[in-house]
Amino acid sequence: MQYRTYAKTGEKVSLLGFGTMRLPTKPDKKIDRPEAVRMIRHAVDCGVNYVDTAYPYHNGESEVVVGSALKDGYREKVFLADKLPMWMLGDESGQQRIFDEQLKRLDVDMIDMYLAHNLTVPLWKLAKKFNTLDFLDRKKSEGKIKHVGFSFHDNVSLFKEIIDAYNWDFCQIQFNYMDTEMQAGLEGLKYAASKGVPVIVMEPLKGGLLTDRLPGSIEEFWKAADIKRTPAEWALRWVASFPEVLTILSGMSTMEQVVENLKILSDAQPGGLSEKECDIIEQVSAKYNAMIQYPCTACGYCKPCPQKIDIPDIMERYNDWFVYAQSEKTRNS
Repeated sequence: MQYRTYAKTGEKVSLLGFGTMRLPTKPDKKIDRPEAVRMIRHAVDCGVNYVDTAYPYHNGESEVVVGSALKDGYREKVFLADKLPMWMLGDESGQQRIFDEQLKRLDVDMIDMYLAHNLTVPLWKLAKKFNTLDFLDRKKSEGKIKHVGFSFHDNVSLFKEIIDAYNWDFCQIQFNYMDTEMQAGLEGLKYAASKGVPVIVMEPLKGGLLTDRLPGSIEEFWKAADIKRTPAEWALRWVASFPEVLTILSGMSTMEQVVENLKILSDAQPGGLSEKECDIIEQVSAKYNAMIQYPCTACGYCKPCPQKIDIPDIMERYNDWFVYAQSEKTRNS
């Protein structure tokens, strides 16, 4: 496993981080807890030392499963990341209530990396209204949080405003070869780095869209490359090529994905792609973006819909029709 230095402390952070938004589930949609624990512990045994969860993931079950996985000495081996869901607070007192519930679910007395979750224009306004930065400072002074950060899903101008508003220990952005100009994007990555704020990357595979149901036109680009790689390897190595990235979160659903990602990020280096390889990825990005009608990673942040519409499902089917019509999996779904 490759490691990068968390400059604020000098600690080493694994290049692969374990995201727990897409843990394996049973037919009833509940997490397959034994398998999820096995996957997380295998990743940690192989060198992963960053595990990320959030209050709403799997309707709160993710935090409980992560807490179980980090028993038996595993807690001491990792940076544990969790998030404060701004849209679920209700009022200022909701911050303490939810934080206490998170500690209980995780069965810990301290969280290493704590983020204001999913900052957007309205949620940043809420953070200011509810004095969230003061709350985070207080939890940090109490020793309940080690490092304060935020995750982000909005435009780059807001991202810069938030970066400049507080002495953040880190931030988390969506970043992949299709989204260089979406949300914070490449400009945001570089801006955070210029301000000394380490960057955690989420959605490096765009919620699996860069690896599943490949249209034939995209497969042809990968086949033309001199070095043969899986779509996941191309995408992860591209993100890893940026030295500004501290760790890459992957929401792994199967042990096979864990094993593949461990292998890919065992030797990925900054600047590790050749000029020709970067050119191929740029062509793939352009081809994909030309086909997609509406960008969506099925993160679920748009839910619940007041009209009870499953927005991520609708957007997935809409995009699938335009992008993956060549795929037999799409035609048969």
